Amino acid sequence: MLMFAQTPKFIYWKWQRETHSTHSSIGISCSSSFSRCSFSSSPSQRPLRYAVLGAGFAGLSVGWNLLQHGSKESRICVDIYDEAGIGGGASGIAGGLLHPYSPKVKLLWRGAECWNESLNLINIAEEALLNKLVNEGKCETPKNGESPIVRRRGILRPVVNSKNVNIMAENARNCLDNCRIEPINEEAAQKLVPNLSLPLNLAFYMPDALNINAQRYLQGLYLACENLANEMSGKLSFHRKSVPSLKELAGEYDAVIICLGARSAFLPELSGRLPLRACRGIIAKLQLGDEMREEYQEHSPSILSDAWLAVHGPRNIDLGSTWDWKSENYSRDITSDEASSSIETLIRKASSVYPAVKTWTVTGAVAGLRAMPPLTENGSLPILGRLDECIDLGHSCKYWLFTGLGARGLLFHGWFGKLLARAVISCDEDLLPRELTSWKHKMHR
Repeated sequence: MLMFAQTPKFIYWKWQRETHSTHSSIGISCSSSFSRCSFSSSPSQRPLRYAVLGAGFAGLSVGWNLLQHGSKESRICVDIYDEAGIGGGASGIAGGLLHPYSPKVKLLWRGAECWNESLNLINIAEEALLNKLVNEGKCETPKNGESPIVRRRGILRPVVNSKNVNIMAENARNCLDNCRIEPINEEAAQKLVPNLSLPLNLAFYMPDALNINAQRYLQGLYLACENLANEMSGKLSFHRKSVPSLKELAGEYDAVIICLGARSAFLPELSGRLPLRACRGIIAKLQLGDEMREEYQEHSPSILSDAWLAVHGPRNIDLGSTWDWKSENYSRDITSDEASSSIETLIRKASSVYPAVKTWTVTGAVAGLRAMPPLTENGSLPILGRLDECIDLGHSCKYWLFTGLGARGLLFHGWFGKLLARAVISCDEDLLPRELTSWKHKMHR
C-alpha cells in the first residue's frame, strides 16, 4: 500500500557547497593512488600532452579530471577541439534535468557515484563562475544561496501507466538519502504544480533533483579547467576547429580522447564500427504571454513524463524532447516542417499531465543529436575504452573513447569521465569497469 505525502514542503533551493565522496567497488576512490604511464615527464622533460575532441559534458569532464589527477611535475597540457565551441553541441541545449533514476524510478547502475560526482562538478563550475563575476566587480557574493547554474530544485514524475505502479513504488523505497523519492497523490501534487493532472492519482516527487542551465554549467566547468591548469603549472587551450581524421593528431600527443558524442561515428577511423545509434531530438522554447497572469510558481518543480518540462522561470520553460531515429543531422537549426510536427507532438504529450501548457506561446526550437548506446543487462551505458588495438595509425599516440551518453549525459559525464581520465594517465584500461568496455568484443573490424 502506498503512503502519500499529503503536504510536500516548499523548499526554496539554496545551493550547498558540499564535498560528495565517491565510492567504487572497482578500487578507485578520491584518495586512491595509481601509477602513471612510463612516459610521465620530469621537470627536465617535455610536458604531457593530451588532446580531447569535444567540448560537451564528456569532453570537459575528461579535461578537468586529466588536470585534477595528473601530477604537477607532469606539467600537463590539454588541448580541447570542438568546431561548435564550448557546449556548442547537444550538451549545451540539454534540458538540464538531473537525477539518478530510470523512468520506473529505479536507481541506475552506479547511480550513486554518478549523482555525487555530478553534484561535485556543478559546485566546482559554480564556484569558478562566481569568483570570476566577483573579481570583475560585476556582482557581489549572491545571497540566499542563489546559484548561477541551478535554475530550480525538484522534479515531479506523474505515473501514466497502471502496469508500472507496483514496481515504481518498490523502486522508490530504495532511493538515495541525498536524492529522495516521495509518492504523492493528485491533491498533494497540485500544491506543487497547480492544475496538474494525474490520470492515476499518483506521482513520484524527487525534491532533491535539479534543473540546471547546461550551457552556463559547461562555461563554468571550462573556466574551472583554466584555473586548475594555472594552479598545476599546466596549460589548457581551446581550438574551435574540427578534426576530420585522427591522422591529423597522430604523433603530436601522448593520448587523444574522443568525446564527440554522435559525431564520434563520423570519424573515418570509426565509421561503421561503433555500436551507437544516432537520435535527433528537438526542444521547444515556450513563453507565457503578457496577457496571461497565472505564472509557473516560484517553488514548483519541473515535470518529467512522456515529454519533460524544464522550468527556466515563472514565464519561460523548455519542452522536450522528440526522438528521430532516422536522422544523423547534428545541426541545432531546424526546418519549419520539422519544428511544426515536433512541437505539436510535444505539446500534446505534455498537456496530458499539464494542460496549461496549451496557453503558452512557442518562441523557438533547437535540436541536438544524441549518441545512444546499446542496451545491456545494466541498462544503456556509455561506451569507454582504449582504441589502439581497434585502429592502427602506426604512431605511439594512444587513442581512447568516451561516448554514448544518450539522454543521460548530465548524470553520466562526471564519474565516468573521472574513471577514464585516470585510465588514460595510468595507461591502464583495466581501471575501467568491464561493463563499460565490453562493447569492444563486438566492435566491427
